[in-house]
Amino acid sequence: MRDKKKIGLVLTGGGARAAYQVGVLESVSAILCEAGWAPEKNPYDIICGTSAGAINATALACHADDFCPGLQRIVHVWENFTAEQVYRADSLGVLRSGAKWLSLLSFGWLLRTWKANPPNSLLDNTPLVSLLNRMLNLPRLDAALVDGKLHALAVTASSYTAGKHMTFYQSEADIEPWVRTQRIAVRSQIGVEHLLASAAIPLIFPATPIFCEGRREYFGDGSMRQVAPISPAIHLGADKVLVIGAGRLMEPAIDQSRNAQYPSLAQIAGHALSSIFLDSIASDIERLNRINQTLSVLTDEQRTKTPLRPIEMLTIAPSERLDTIASRHISSLPRPVRMLLSGIGAAEVRGAALASYLLFEKSYTCELINLGRKDALAHKTEILSFFSSQDTGVAENADI
Repeated sequence: MRDKKKIGLVLTGGGARAAYQVGVLESVSAILCEAGWAPEKNPYDIICGTSAGAINATALACHADDFCPGLQRIVHVWENFTAEQVYRADSLGVLRSGAKWLSLLSFGWLLRTWKANPPNSLLDNTPLVSLLNRMLNLPRLDAALVDGKLHALAVTASSYTAGKHMTFYQSEADIEPWVRTQRIAVRSQIGVEHLLASAAIPLIFPATPIFCEGRREYFGDGSMRQVAPISPAIHLGADKVLVIGAGRLMEPAIDQSRNAQYPSLAQIAGHALSSIFLDSIASDIERLNRINQTLSVLTDEQRTKTPLRPIEMLTIAPSERLDTIASRHISSLPRPVRMLLSGIGAAEVRGAALASYLLFEKSYTCELINLGRKDALAHKTEILSFFSSQDTGVAENADI
């Protein structure tokens, strides 16, 4: 049994919805500092992220030696976001990617000139490379791991080439890679390419090549085929896990009192993305709770015969529907992007789910940050209990 229980942080995917995470993290840090926690101290031994959550996770890990000031810099980025920082939002950029891509879907059989060089995605996320290079200090991450300020960082992505879900992890500890059905772990030096791959929303952003185990593979968003989002944190040694979701777990249900209309393309796409980003974390939380409940009724002798061990978990997720919030801010998108999305119904309220992942505009991200702050404060008692009981915890659940 460990002398000090390791706390893991799991940040889920969701594109622009990840603004909610930094609001939660800011309030959690404020609660801890009020309780006497040193502002520079990193509360999380293990940080794991997927998709846009991987970007937040890596940015946090780069500031593990000076946590609260580093967190404020991340909040500043999200509070001042514009879509142009993530993808080409000018008319020429949208024509080259989105309009061309939609035209190819409709008339590709007529447009033989595009056969040799077809568009790769709806949007061109080249600007994101510059943003990541400005946000991240990767040598500082290396130093934090060497100095023991952080135990491990993990970023997940999905290999289109191999058809597998991969967790890339970086740690100074002797942690063996794990292998499960259709998901594997690879020890790696985390770089910008891993974040671009993890955040490559399918069809919307292009796949990213990564040299993995001696060969080039193309990767997309880590939320795809991610059947156990909490698992990497546990494999890396977490005894307690704080999970910050990006929707659906606690949000109110959709009003179904009116007759439904035939779904638009944007509504279907938004539904598909929500299935990718939101369903797996809810299922994994249910599974972990069932394991904990089952273990609680076993005798001490029975527990020694199973590799499964209980994991303490705290989950914080939006209390309001982020689709509804997004519908109020679609007009803030650059006009070329708004016109592109309008063509498939994303400018309508019922198609706002798709827009909620692409609304990298400060009017929207600031509202999500404020919601995250509010929701975390509503969990103040649980947060204090979660962190104060650190020395009374449990060991890892090795087979999750």
